[in-house]
Amino acid sequence: MTRRDHEPPRATGRWGWRYHHTGIPTRQRRDDERYLPQLKMSVSGFPDSPYGVEWMRFDADCPISDLVKTVPHVAFEVDDIDEALEGKEVLSAPSSPSAGVKVAMIIDNGGPVELMQFVSERKEGRVTEPERLVEVLADVKRLLALKGPPRPGLQAAARRGVPGRRARRPAKG
Repeated sequence: MTRRDHEPPRATGRWGWRYHHTGIPTRQRRDDERYLPQLKMSVSGFPDSPYGVEWMRFDADCPISDLVKTVPHVAFEVDDIDEALEGKEVLSAPSSPSAGVKVAMIIDNGGPVELMQFVSERKEGRVTEPERLVEVLADVKRLLALKGPPRPGLQAAARRGVPGRRARRPAKG
């Protein structure tokens, strides 16, 4: 099925996947790097990027696929990683690089795509890792920025140039 320019990709539009980050391989050392010894790589940028850009620098003996080490990837959060992998070309099977998260890599159109499932924190309503707390706070901020349907009284106040104040009703009588 071909999609039109204005339509979202199936991953977000139909399957309910949520954008998480874009991983970009680099050879340049960055000041804010965090080393992941179990993966033999450093990551940086994600906590401060408003767009989810994450720089990845790999050790020479890093066990990660050459495709991931050389081609940028997009990552999506999914509710069920096993279900999301059904029918996909799997590059790396699900693993848990840190507590509370499962990840897997697939290949789409020749490029790597990361799937992430956050377990325990979201299901139990708890946040146990600082990185997840930052994400949850960002989600709350986005929700607070959303504007709901207009509430009675606020429209009249806004027309008078007093945003956020209810219009006073004339006293009866």
